[in-house]
Amino acid sequence: MEFRLLGTVSVDALSGPLPLGPAKRRSLLAALLLSANTPVSVARLTDCLWEDAPPLHARNVVQGHVSRLRALLVGADAAAYGVELLTLGDAYVLRVPETLLDSRRFEELLTLAREQRDPADAVRMLNEALSLWQGPALTGAFAGPPLQAAAHALEESRLAAVEHLARAYTASGEHHRAAAVLRTEAVAHPLRESLAAALMTALYRAGRQSEALDWFHRTRRLLTDELGIDPGRELAAAHALILRGDPVPEGEGDRAADGERAGTRTGRRAAADRPGAATPAAAQPGFRADGGPGPGSPHPLPLPPLAHEPHPTDLLPRAPRGFHGRLTELAALTRAAAGEAPVCLVTGPAGVGKTALALHWAHRDAAAFPDGRLFADLRGFSETGEPPLIEVLREFLLALGVAPQRVPASAPAAAALFRSLTDHRRLLVVLDNARDSATVRALLPGGTDCVTLVTSRHRLEGLIASDAARPVPLDTLEPQDGTALLAGVLGEERVRAEPAAARRLAELCGGLPLALRVTAARLAGRPQWTLAALADELADERNRLAYLAVDDTGVPAALGLTVQHLPPDAVHQLSRLGHHPGAHFDAYTAAALAGTDPVAAAAALERLTAAHLVTETAPGRRQLHDLVRLYARGLDPASGPDALLGVLDHYIATALAAAETAEPGGEPCFALPDDFRHPAAVRDFTDRAAAMCWLATERDDLALAAAAARTAGLDDRAWRIILLQWPQVVWRVRDSWVPPLQLALDSARARNDPYAESRVINLLGWVLSEEGRVAEAAALLERSPGLARQAGDRLGEATALINLAIVQAEQGALDAALEGCTRAVALAREEPDAHTEMLALQHLARIQLTANRPQEALTAARAALDLGPEHEEAARRTLLLTVSGEARLALGEESEGIRLLDRAAGEAERAGYDEGAVRALEALLRVTTRPEYRARFEQAVRRLADDG
Repeated sequence: MEFRLLGTVSVDALSGPLPLGPAKRRSLLAALLLSANTPVSVARLTDCLWEDAPPLHARNVVQGHVSRLRALLVGADAAAYGVELLTLGDAYVLRVPETLLDSRRFEELLTLAREQRDPADAVRMLNEALSLWQGPALTGAFAGPPLQAAAHALEESRLAAVEHLARAYTASGEHHRAAAVLRTEAVAHPLRESLAAALMTALYRAGRQSEALDWFHRTRRLLTDELGIDPGRELAAAHALILRGDPVPEGEGDRAADGERAGTRTGRRAAADRPGAATPAAAQPGFRADGGPGPGSPHPLPLPPLAHEPHPTDLLPRAPRGFHGRLTELAALTRAAAGEAPVCLVTGPAGVGKTALALHWAHRDAAAFPDGRLFADLRGFSETGEPPLIEVLREFLLALGVAPQRVPASAPAAAALFRSLTDHRRLLVVLDNARDSATVRALLPGGTDCVTLVTSRHRLEGLIASDAARPVPLDTLEPQDGTALLAGVLGEERVRAEPAAARRLAELCGGLPLALRVTAARLAGRPQWTLAALADELADERNRLAYLAVDDTGVPAALGLTVQHLPPDAVHQLSRLGHHPGAHFDAYTAAALAGTDPVAAAAALERLTAAHLVTETAPGRRQLHDLVRLYARGLDPASGPDALLGVLDHYIATALAAAETAEPGGEPCFALPDDFRHPAAVRDFTDRAAAMCWLATERDDLALAAAAARTAGLDDRAWRIILLQWPQVVWRVRDSWVPPLQLALDSARARNDPYAESRVINLLGWVLSEEGRVAEAAALLERSPGLARQAGDRLGEATALINLAIVQAEQGALDAALEGCTRAVALAREEPDAHTEMLALQHLARIQLTANRPQEALTAARAALDLGPEHEEAARRTLLLTVSGEARLALGEESEGIRLLDRAAGEAERAGYDEGAVRALEALLRVTTRPEYRARFEQAVRRLADDG
C-alpha cells in the first residue's frame, strides 16, 4: 500500500488505486497525511476543505468524508499495513507507517543525500527522491489555504532537491548534467534567481559561456519588466565570474568526457591514470601531505598508492561454539548474499544470537570470498560507546594492504579510499552491533561483488530505504533448539538425564540464547545441581533476572545497553508495559498504562519495536518477551499500582463501548466506580462484528486483567471486567465461562456488594443452566432477586427472575417459571426498558410453549419482536423466530412453522450464531427429513465442536 501526495493525491492498494471520489475527500486525505500520526482537528480539516466561509453543515460533510475514507481503507485491508483512521475526541488521526508515504520517503532520501560525502551516492539518492514526484504536489485536491501553503512548501523542497542534485553533479565534474536538470526548472521558474545563477555557473563550467551570458540577460530583463528590480547578489556574482573568465578548478572537468578519453569507468580515476597525473599528493590542490582532503577539497581526489599489492585478509573472530538451529535464517542469508552488492541485515533483540548467526554463516564458506573477510564491532549498544569511524576504516585499510602512513586522517577520505580498494573484489564485510544507518553507509564496500552483513538491535529502516538492505529478522529459539544449546555446553548425558527439566529451562529462558548460555554456565560450574532445581529457582519471577546475570554479560546487562539509547518517552512507556497484567497490548492499552494518549503511545511503541524490545504479533498488536517484561517492571517498580489501575479502567471503558455496539439499546450492565479514570481515548467500533472480534481477541488478556485486579484488592474492577464480556458469553455460552464468572462472584462478595453479586449471579446461573448444571444454577439463582431488591436494582431483579424461571422450567416447575417471567415483564415495563422487556417476553414465550400454550407463546414472541427493530441482535431474533416457528407447528400450521424455522436458521447462519442455528435446524428436523436441513444441522454442530 502506498499513499501519494507528490502528484495526484491517491492511495495505491494491492488491487489498484482506491476510488477516493470527489476533490474534498482527497483534500481531507491530504490534510491527514500531511499530519500523519498526529491528530487533526475538525476545524483544521474544515479550513482545508473550504477556501471561503464553510457552510453550516461543514462538520457533517467532514464526518461523511471520514466515514467513506475509513470504509475504503478497511476494504483495502489497510490494517495489515499498520494503517488506521482513528477518532480522538474532536479530531482525527491517520496512523500510517512513514515508509508508505511518498512525501516522507522523499524527505528521508533528501536528508540522506545531504549526509553523503561521495557525490555519486548523493546523485543516486536525489534522483531516487525526485522520481517520487508524479506532477505538482496535491493535484486533485481542493486547495484550501492550508493545503495551498503545504503544496508550496513541498514544491520548495523539490526545487531544493534539484539544486542539490546539480551541486552533486558539479562536484562529480558532470557539468552538462547539472545544466540539464537546472535548465528544466529555470524555464518553469524564470524569476527564481538561485536557479538562474546555478544554471549560468553550470553552463560556464561546461564550456558554454555564451549560453550562460544569454541566460543572465534573459533573467535580468524579466526581473526588470515583471518586478521592476535589478539582479540580486547571487545572480550578479555568477555574471561577474563568467566575465572575469575565472578558470574551472583543477579536477572539475566533465567526468563523462574524461572517462571516455581515458577508457575508464569514472573521470576521477581516469585523471589519476593519465600520463603526468602522478603528482605527489602534497602538491595537489585541496589535498594535505598526509593524504587527507584539505579545506578546499570539494570531493575525494586521486587515491594514495598502496604499500604493496592487495592480499586476502581475514579479521573474523572465531566461529561460535555450540551453535544450533537457525536453518531458515542461514538459508535466507545465503539467498540474500546472491544478489548484486547485497547488504544483509540481521536484526533482533538483545541476546537472541545475531552475532553468533553472522559469524557461523561467515565461516561456513570462506572460499566464496577469495579477497578476504573484514569484521568490525561497532559497539552501538556498548557502555564504552561507538569507536570513531576513522578507527574502523583505518583497520580495514591496513588489512587491505594500505601502508600506515598512507591512511587518510579524515573519515570521508578514508571511506572513499575503502570504496575504491574494494571496487573489484569479492569481499565479505561483517559490521556487528550497528546502532544507526549512517555509520553503516560509511563502511559499505564499493564493489558489486562484495557482501556486507550487518547485525543490529534496531530495524535500520533507513538502510533498507537507501541501500536495499535485505532484513533477516531473528527470533527466539524453539524449545528443541534451546535444549540442544544446553546440551552443547553441559554435555548430552546431563541433558538426557533430565529431558523434561531441560525443556522447562529452555521455556523459562524464553528461547533467548543469551539466557540459555548463562543458565548453562551456572550449571556447568555446579555439577551437583540438578536441572530441575535450577528450573524451580527460575520459575520465581521475582528472582529470575538475578539468576540470569553473570558478571556484566547477563540478560539484565544486555537489555540495559539497549534501553540506555532510548529517548525518555520510550523508556517511560517500557517501564509501564512491565506492569501490564496481560500478554498483548495495542496503542490504547499502552497509553492507559503510561498515562498518555494513543498517538504518543504508538510513537513510543514504534521506537521500542524498532529496538526489538517489543514484538509486533499482528498489525497494531504487540507483546513483550517474558524476560523483557521482568526487566521493564524493575525500571519503575513504584508505578505499578497506577499503571494497573489505568489499564483496568481502559479495559472497562473499551468493553462498555464494545457491549453497547454489539447489543445496542440495552441498559449498561453496571454503574462505573466512583474513582473511575476515563482513558484519554477509547477505541471506536464500527459495527457489531468489530466489537465481537475485540471481545474474542482480548478474552485471555481480560481474564488476566481481572485476576490481577482481584490480587491487588481492586475487586470493584475485577467483577466489572468479567461481566462486560456478556455479549460473548451469550454468543458462545458453552465456552468455559464458569471459572471467570466464579472469580467475578468472589470479587463481588468480597466487597459485600448486593448489586454486584446479583448481577454476576444472573449471568453465572444462566451459564450453569445452559451447561446442564441445573441444580447448581437453581441454588445460586434463588438468592439473586432478593439481592437485587436489596440494592434497589429493579432491572437487575427482572433479569434475576428471568434466569430463575429458566431453571425452574428445566426442573418442571412451570407455574413458578411463568409467574417469574410475567413479573419480569411488568418490572421492565415499569422502568421502562424495552431491551429487558424483550428478553422477558422471549423466555416467557419459550416456557409457555413448554407448558403447551402455543397461542400464548406466539403472542409473547410477536410482542417481543415488535419491541426490537429489524437490526436487533441476531441471537435474540433467532430465538424468537424459533419459538414462533415451533408455536405455529404446535398449532398445526406446518408450512408457516417451517418457513419461520428456516428463516431463523438462515439468520443465525449468516450471523455466525451456531447455537441458534442448531436449535432452529433441530426443530426443523423433527417435522421434515429434507437432506439440506440435515446437512446444515451437521455443519453447525461441527462448527460448535470446533469452537469448543
